[in-house]
Amino acid sequence: MADEHQLAPENRDRALLMEMFSAAVKAADPAAVLARHLPEPPSGRTVVVGAGKAAAAMARALEEHWSRPLEGLVITRYGHGMLTRHIEVVEAAHPVPDAAGHRAAQRILSLATSLGENDLLICLISGGGSALMALPADGIEFADKQEVNRALLASGATITEMNCVRKHLSAIKGGRLAQAAWPARCVSLLISDVPADDPSTVASGPGLADATTRAEALAVLGKYRIEAPEPVLQWLQNPASETPKPGDPQLERTEARIIAAPSLSLAAARAVAEAAGYTVVDLGDRVEGEAMEVGFAHAEFARELAAGRVPVKRPAVILSGGETTVTLASEKGQGQGHGRGGRNAEYALALAIGLAGVEGVSAIACDTDGIDGSEDNAGAIVTPDTLGRAEALGLDARAMLDGHDAYSFFSALDDLVVTGPTHTNVNDFRAVLIPK
Repeated sequence: MADEHQLAPENRDRALLMEMFSAAVKAADPAAVLARHLPEPPSGRTVVVGAGKAAAAMARALEEHWSRPLEGLVITRYGHGMLTRHIEVVEAAHPVPDAAGHRAAQRILSLATSLGENDLLICLISGGGSALMALPADGIEFADKQEVNRALLASGATITEMNCVRKHLSAIKGGRLAQAAWPARCVSLLISDVPADDPSTVASGPGLADATTRAEALAVLGKYRIEAPEPVLQWLQNPASETPKPGDPQLERTEARIIAAPSLSLAAARAVAEAAGYTVVDLGDRVEGEAMEVGFAHAEFARELAAGRVPVKRPAVILSGGETTVTLASEKGQGQGHGRGGRNAEYALALAIGLAGVEGVSAIACDTDGIDGSEDNAGAIVTPDTLGRAEALGLDARAMLDGHDAYSFFSALDDLVVTGPTHTNVNDFRAVLIPK
């Protein structure tokens, strides 16, 4: 293989971007981080349950380091399963729940209710768990919950807002799983994919008390003009829909341990960049907002930095994490706009348009779980000649952005990043390289 310094600049930049992304993912690998966070074994049974895109990998890592008998069940996304010895792995749909996730969630609740005072419930929780572990509250049909979930995904609501609604429509989230396991001890091991790493928000916090209210859930539906089915509205108006709150005596034996988080992954990427001689501008791991708007904003900042109007030594890299959203054009009264592409590809396309070919600037935007939205890519790479190559192929970048068709755009350029499932999830990773 050619020495890195012998590569053309654009290839060096691409290699560095991929190295930073790989470091970010590795820093959240359950195999590397879970063991040091394990609780003490109980005198009774150990039951392991969980849900999320990293659930199977977390289960395998737990089995490798647990010396006592254990049993249990975790739910992960289709294609994200792994072989385990004692903990059953069920694959289900994400981001819209399906019957497989529904059935598995019922079994998880049954396992929790079977525990006694001397037993331990370990909850392996990661991003995606809200959709995967779907068990509606009494009186709500599963189809109604699917409908609300679809509407939330298309609305532009933040992950915190979506999970507030999900908690109050669930028989298992928002602390209800830990409540069902009482008086057993309940320890949640979390891979965080949420802003500020609020443990109760990761996968809607099945093992932890919930500070949000049913009134807030109704307000979210109203804010985004979501016409929920009548049984959903009736349930949210019922005091029984309120989740267990901090201080609830049935949750006094609960505990949460964050084993991986976006900030740790950004730190790993930062180390790679600094070793390559880059000054790091870290925008933090809590970036939210519309993907295209964030892309345009980051492009403007990159232009200012490249032009020397920002007091940062170059070469530099702009790092950020968090979770942006995509509001479909049809939800904003602007036509259908149902193209292919997740939030990272959409961010990357907006960034490319905003950069307009600024000399030497390249970037990457990927979801650390390896799946951008519902496509088969993790994200995309932007190069200084992205728009020029697109124009030569007859692609209209702005029209494709407006139509939410970023996947097709970057696919045509062979600039999609395809990793397959990474078996972890600490949200989005973005890096923009500014030349010297």
